[in-house]
Amino acid sequence: MISPLQKKIMQLKTLTELAPLINSSLDHNLIRKKTIEATTSVLNSEAASLFLLDKTSGELYIDVATGEKGEEVERIRLKEGVGVAGYVAEHGEPLIIHDAQTDRRFFKEIDKASGFITRSIICVPVKSRESIIGVLEGINKREGQFDDNDLEVMESISNYVAVAIDNAGLHKELKKTFYDTAEVMADTIELRDPYTGGHTKRVRRYSMVIGGYMGLSRSELENLQLAAILHDIGKIGVKDDILLKDGELEEAEFHKMKMHSLYGADLLKNVEQLKDVIPCIRGHHERYDGKGYPDGLKDGEIPLMARIITVADTFDAMTTERPYRKKLSREAAFAELKRFSGIQFDPDVVGAFLQAFKDGRVSL
Repeated sequence: MISPLQKKIMQLKTLTELAPLINSSLDHNLIRKKTIEATTSVLNSEAASLFLLDKTSGELYIDVATGEKGEEVERIRLKEGVGVAGYVAEHGEPLIIHDAQTDRRFFKEIDKASGFITRSIICVPVKSRESIIGVLEGINKREGQFDDNDLEVMESISNYVAVAIDNAGLHKELKKTFYDTAEVMADTIELRDPYTGGHTKRVRRYSMVIGGYMGLSRSELENLQLAAILHDIGKIGVKDDILLKDGELEEAEFHKMKMHSLYGADLLKNVEQLKDVIPCIRGHHERYDGKGYPDGLKDGEIPLMARIITVADTFDAMTTERPYRKKLSREAAFAELKRFSGIQFDPDVVGAFLQAFKDGRVSL
């Protein structure tokens, strides 16, 4: 058995490692996962749970839990004041219970649902600006009983996670505002052309499906989404007599239309957050065989996200009615993608899109 001093040193070491990690991260999932892992570790407990408050219903739900039955209990929701977690959330004070089975505040349905036997509980509120946003709970001390030292450590973790959740929430709101602004810019372009209504949203949807099938990372998918939303933003620099022409463009007109990819890249070049997106906007009309524009890039020289958007953009163009031609069916459009795979389009991108179509993931 470790001494109280050794225990304190271990707890402080865990907290020292945890604090910078969760307070430097804007990833909600990482914050919650690391919080629960640290709680279980510093308490030497069998399990731990982070409950968050649903502001709409007033219920507590288990956001993440450790232990053998973690997945089972994560589906449980508690009404206000129900269970030890509900009691702590309602009163805003920490609580230690050494014999849970005989305590009237213990909600036995959680044990029934999970098959877990709760013996002891330590629970502290998670507060943000003096408002309760959840509770942090440790279950079943492996050796001895939960004590005031454990409570002190739990409150420290609770404070860390409250700040981290606040920061992550603010970042999420700012990111949403950024995406919403990008969509408004794209919608402004579409308002000029009644025949392309909804084009940007469809290209984004198709691109995200393809990106998912190609195994893009979370950050890559976020950049892909932005690139898809903004891929035609440069059309703001194309005159209406060209952009809105009912018939096919003459060579000189087409040359001016082709400038939109350069206009878009130039328009956004000073937006730091879009530095990884701009090459995709510039390159979404490049061809796999090097005969595209504006730079004549080929194969792997073209950014992957641009290759994805090219397929999504072309598919939507083929399956959308135009004044000078009829739209194609999905099947006919996919046949065209296959026909020009390795010529105009990246074969891997076409393959991913075809598989998504076969799996029923593509809808017009």
